[in-house]
Amino acid sequence: MATASTTVTPAALGKDWRQEWHEIEDATYLNLAGQAPMPKVSLKAIQAALENKKFPHHQPDSNFFELPSRIRGNIARIIGANPEDVAVTSGASTGAIAVAHAIKWNPGDEVITAVGEFPLQYTTWLPMQEREGIKLKIVAARDRFHTADDFIAALTPKTRLVSVSHVRYNDGSMIDVALLAKACHAQGALLLLDVSQSCAAVPMDVNQLGADFLIGAGYKWLLGPFGTGFFWVKHQHLATLRPDAYYWMAVAGADNFAKLNFGDPKPADAAKRWDSSEWASYFNFNLVGMDASVEFAANAGAEAVYAHNRKLIDFLFERLPKDRCVPASPLDAAQRGPYGCFVARTPEKTTELYERLRKENVIVSLRDGRIRISPYLYNSERDIDRLISVITA
Repeated sequence: MATASTTVTPAALGKDWRQEWHEIEDATYLNLAGQAPMPKVSLKAIQAALENKKFPHHQPDSNFFELPSRIRGNIARIIGANPEDVAVTSGASTGAIAVAHAIKWNPGDEVITAVGEFPLQYTTWLPMQEREGIKLKIVAARDRFHTADDFIAALTPKTRLVSVSHVRYNDGSMIDVALLAKACHAQGALLLLDVSQSCAAVPMDVNQLGADFLIGAGYKWLLGPFGTGFFWVKHQHLATLRPDAYYWMAVAGADNFAKLNFGDPKPADAAKRWDSSEWASYFNFNLVGMDASVEFAANAGAEAVYAHNRKLIDFLFERLPKDRCVPASPLDAAQRGPYGCFVARTPEKTTELYERLRKENVIVSLRDGRIRISPYLYNSERDIDRLISVITA
């Protein structure tokens, strides 16, 4: 599992995080797992980039590479990785698709995922059944929530890859990644982990997790714009993954525009060969926003977010009226990601309650029949009280 330490720095404990965002005056916002409001520093960076576009001749060529390099470095800080093993992408799906096309498949190879996974798992792997002759095995939970043991029990000698979420989008449950990775490797299989709902919100270190690939969206817990993300690959796999077309700035030596290699270009020995095309540019406003947001998230620290949200979700579950609502996430915080879900007594009442919350400007998500509450450092118990007051009204 992720390194679930809740050690928080004194600076994080004493900071008034609400000052880092423009105040949302018309709503109680508890939906960061759906879309993060960007901090002030990120919006300021985007505004500066707009000004820079007026006078591109003021920008040196080095700026093409400094932004993505900073993003790689800060993502590496967050996940305990080396920056050269991080690609800057347009979302989590980009990384999953890269893995799908980079592995040398054999007919009959199995890919394992879960029932009720985020749709990118199905849009990535179902087409590969026809393209490469693989078999997608979709595993149901044997108990209320999926665990590593569910996937371990499904492993066979034909399993080539397990592709799952670290924290499930629809119930907040968190799997023991280290346990699953160890079992996969013993079977000769690889592990692809979607960390969109945990990266920068749950402490993690790729060396302890043991996964072979990480994919993540940038517009949730990394606080960036929509259309951003990253892909991490364990460095030892670079030499074995099938080569494919790649972004020209990933060519070794491409940082020297005066000596570009047109005759026999070779990709750099780094994950940036999977960078999204035209990504490495100080003119890309999404990239500029992501740069500032990822640095902010890295400085805030996943430990601070995890501890803060654990407290708020425990408080939520304590306050839920038991005659009307039932928690739909693990009560044990060690088995839960940075948010929690609950339901009313019937599916119809759950939908009605969700619509009432939105009508009262308590902004939450409805995912797979569950109401999802995803706070952040700018939220407090007062926001949970506001949600409870609408439920009990």
